[in-house]
Parts: sequence; C-alpha cells; structure tokens
Amino acid sequence: MPSLQIPTAPLTRAAFAPFGDVVETKGAENFSYNDGYAVRFHDLARIECTAEGGRPLLSIFRAKPFAMPLRIALMERHPLSSQAFVPLGEAKFVVLVAEKSARPEPADLRAFVTDGKQGVNYWPGTWHHPLIALKEGDFLVIDRSGPGPGFTQDYDEVRFDRDEVTVSI
Repeated sequence: MPSLQIPTAPLTRAAFAPFGDVVETKGAENFSYNDGYAVRFHDLARIECTAEGGRPLLSIFRAKPFAMPLRIALMERHPLSSQAFVPLGEAKFVVLVAEKSARPEPADLRAFVTDGKQGVNYWPGTWHHPLIALKEGDFLVIDRSGPGPGFTQDYDEVRFDRDEVTVSI
C-alpha cells in the first residue's frame, strides 16, 4: 500500500481550534504588570489536569530532532487531561493531530508547523503524535499526574504500519 503523505500547514489559532489552544503572545490579551516591569500575556491555554484526582505536572523535555520525512507509527491521547508543549527559546516543531474519536485513521491526521515561538495545548482526548522537534531544544510541558501506575492512568495509543503514513516539511 502506498504511503499517505500528510501535508503541513502553518499553525494558527483558527486552524488548530478543533484540537486545542495555540500558546503564543500574538493577539493575546495582555496588560502591564509589576509596576510596568512586565507585560502579562493572560490566560493562553485551558489547562485541564484535575479529573479523577489528578494534578498539574510541570516538566521540561529536552527534545532531539526527528529526521524528515517521518514515518508515523504512533498516535497517543490523554482522555482525562490536556497536555501543553511550549518551546523555551526558538524551536520549530511539527504538530500532528486528529480530532477526538475511538481510533484515528491516517486520513484523519492534520499536521501543522510552529513558527518557533508558538506552543500548543492539546485538549483532553485529542490524538497527537509525541513531540516532533525539528532541532534540539527544551520544551516546557504541562500535563497530568494522577493515581495509578506511572503515566498509564491517562494514556491511550494507536499504532500504524510505518509504511502507511508519512509527514515532512
């Protein structure tokens, strides 16, 4: 079977709306703070991590770049919580997603490329590929810690044949 090539598009709030929030300062509500020594870009994402006794967990991922084109083998979701990735510095990355469903099919996948300063917050149940960094970098990650073994209490995955779907920029 020939591979399905998923085209990429620039990441915008409107295009990403079915999947979650784009975390960026452009167009965000903001105001002066700390006697004018700071500007607060306010309420950038809807963080949801408290279902079934969970709590928000703040981490840093040090990502290594993926080679392109990338053969897609795995999509994951977190049914109970959101999950946010925000670059610490300029780091473009690919965001591969599918809307909430029992199981995404290759034709359901959408791919976006960040501008290097944007982050994303996946809404609960949104299918997504693990972080696809285009260069090495650090990312602030906000997700859920909850009762149960490891991170399996809020995690589902589907696997594809590696020759079925590819994405590249």
